[in-house]
Amino acid sequence: MTNGLARSSVRFRPASFAGTLVALLLGAVVVVACGVLLQTGLTASLKPARYANTPVVVAAEQAVKIQKKVGEGTETSEQATPERARTDAAMVGRLAALPGVAAARPDTAFPLPATGPAPALTGRGFAALGIAGPGDTLVEGRAPGANEVVLDADTARAAHLAPGARLTLTAPGGTADYRVSGLAAAQQAGPTAWFADATADRLSGHPGRIDAVAVQSRAGVSTAALAAQVRQAVGGDARTFTGDDRGAVEHPALGGARSLLMALGGTFGGYATMTAVFVVMSTVALATGQRAREFALLRAVGATPRQIRRTIAAEAMLVAPLAAALGILPGLALARWWFGQLVERGAVPADVRLDVGPLPMLVAVLACTLAALTAGFLASRRPSRMRAAHALGEASVEPPRPGRVRTVLGLVFAAGGAAAAAVANSLDGAQAAQTALGVVMCLMMAVALLGPWLARAAAVILGAPLRAGGAPGSLAADNTRANARRLASAITPIVLVTAFCGTLLILQSTVRHTAGENVRAGVTADHVVGATGPGLPAGTAERAARVPGVDTAVGVLRTGVVYETGGQLGSAPVLGVDGDPARLPKVLDLGVRSGTLADLGRAPDTIALSATLADALGAGVGDRVPLRLGDGTAVRPAVVAVYDRGLGVGQALLPRAAVAAHVTAGYDSQVLVADAPGADPAAVAAGLGALAGAAVTDRAGFVAQSDKDLELSGWANTVMAVVLGGFAAVSAANTLVMTVLDRRREVALLRLAGTTRRQVRGMMRWEALLVAFSRTGSKPAALQHGRFAWMNDAAELRVDG
Repeated sequence: MTNGLARSSVRFRPASFAGTLVALLLGAVVVVACGVLLQTGLTASLKPARYANTPVVVAAEQAVKIQKKVGEGTETSEQATPERARTDAAMVGRLAALPGVAAARPDTAFPLPATGPAPALTGRGFAALGIAGPGDTLVEGRAPGANEVVLDADTARAAHLAPGARLTLTAPGGTADYRVSGLAAAQQAGPTAWFADATADRLSGHPGRIDAVAVQSRAGVSTAALAAQVRQAVGGDARTFTGDDRGAVEHPALGGARSLLMALGGTFGGYATMTAVFVVMSTVALATGQRAREFALLRAVGATPRQIRRTIAAEAMLVAPLAAALGILPGLALARWWFGQLVERGAVPADVRLDVGPLPMLVAVLACTLAALTAGFLASRRPSRMRAAHALGEASVEPPRPGRVRTVLGLVFAAGGAAAAAVANSLDGAQAAQTALGVVMCLMMAVALLGPWLARAAAVILGAPLRAGGAPGSLAADNTRANARRLASAITPIVLVTAFCGTLLILQSTVRHTAGENVRAGVTADHVVGATGPGLPAGTAERAARVPGVDTAVGVLRTGVVYETGGQLGSAPVLGVDGDPARLPKVLDLGVRSGTLADLGRAPDTIALSATLADALGAGVGDRVPLRLGDGTAVRPAVVAVYDRGLGVGQALLPRAAVAAHVTAGYDSQVLVADAPGADPAAVAAGLGALAGAAVTDRAGFVAQSDKDLELSGWANTVMAVVLGGFAAVSAANTLVMTVLDRRREVALLRLAGTTRRQVRGMMRWEALLVAFSRTGSKPAALQHGRFAWMNDAAELRVDG
């Protein structure tokens, strides 16, 4: 009986279920899009190209991992290294001695900017020739000596270079003249220069460290057997890669892209899904409540509470899967657009493909179905349990107040949100950031549970000015006060999504504003020398200091560090200072709070921290802090200064010598220059522009390269807010249409009583405005507190922070 009744209800009264279907469809769109991004982050891989003919590759782990005890088990926290992690060159000899190994070739790469006739090149050691396959050989001339280089044939032909020609090349380890000793086969990876192994080791900027070891097997040795030998030999010093995993060695940025996709799809997806479920449940509850008269009539003709609940369950099973299925294609379209934007912005490698699997779709169908079932059961619980006569009375007149359990739970969540907001207002740094969204979720739950009370209060407060607007306003005020539950159903979804979007936008705008203020106040240099290629050659700061009219020139090498706080890993942007730190205040006014930046040069194991990072680490001047450099190397530098202006500039300062060997390419990012008193700025800029590979700008140049992650974070948060904001707009329109359609009898009665069409339309407009004004005051006040100005790089892209 219940299944037939459910089918008949959907078939003959489709308008009653249209609003529910729209809400479920929108919820499915959000769940599918976020689920696809999460799945892509978990499974993202790239097929090997350079290592396609190498069965086993050995390389360092491109992430920092820590384990913490949770109950009886352990939980692993992982953070991708900001720079390429490398392994010890001695690993080559250890692997070459294995019985199943035919050859173990060291492989390392470093960028060479374009100079003279030569284009931009990738430098390698000559021992790496042959890794790309049997055709990767020397085709003319001989192997390079100490001051010689081998070029690939295509590059040499395009640059009109032949064996015996000479050219100048700049590498992270220095600039020198080299003689072309030979030519190698053309390279799929692009223009390449091979140096003698000892020379390449010095020029790479990280002597004694290599990117990877390419291991070839002897005849008759399978890949699995070779990998087992290699894995046992390297132990915990490195990782062994086979199959498609070798592609991750060629593209170390894949780790960061996977973390980003998992953050967007997982963390944001979790909050967005929760918000969507709230909206869906509110809409389904509204649709079920509008049918209270039907349920009362069923009770009057003998239907049992169990039959009514089964009818609602059957209706949900008919509508929810269909709505979720209709939302799959728009969800996939949203995921593809989102993913494409990330690829365009360089956050995800171009060769990574979106993983469209069945799991996100199944989750969307299941989440929508469970939300519809739960909302329907909750909304029907009261009429299905009442006696028939009472049920008819309840269907005619709205209950005077919500249930006690709902009210008590709402008050508990409201108190919890207020307490969390008070705690957040007393915190600084990442600790407060981690509390922010918890405040929002508590207050969102409170609004969802206390919606009728809030709607009644809004109707009372805003009703007085409405009555001054004449008959339409007076009708709107009386209707909203008498039908607070209906008003709550319209307000609650908008409040939930507005609160979440407001959080994202307020946090991001505060971060952007604070970063801009820090850069404007902190960067006092008259000129900023940037790079036209991969970076500035070594010694650029020294050469800039010798330009007439220059008082101070300090180079900065941009990198990052990984740190642990509260059992979680985070990363922060760092500046490696090249030059006399005592002269740093002439080009950077960081607002030193304690200590002195001059002590940064007294030893390589010193560091200056921003106040935000110092608070996160619980460190002060004189303390040693455990950190991981860009490539994952563990260090414990001593804190010599704590400063205020970190966001937008750099969360830490280290001597360049301490970080140069631990970055992907050891080039300075910029040189900050202060003019001598009375110097001609134009003449100084011209002199700086004559430096090799340099481009001179003003302070705006520092901002342009200050923090790419901050820019990506702002875009990501804006997109999240737009997605949920659009969801809120459509949900609001959907809910209002549902309430208006349900009031056809009421409107007809008003028309019979003499109300004009204009007055009815005016009443509807005033009620819609009342809904809008009611939700604008519902944003948690804690989100507007000025302490969100402290947010650092660790909180920029991680939505969970």
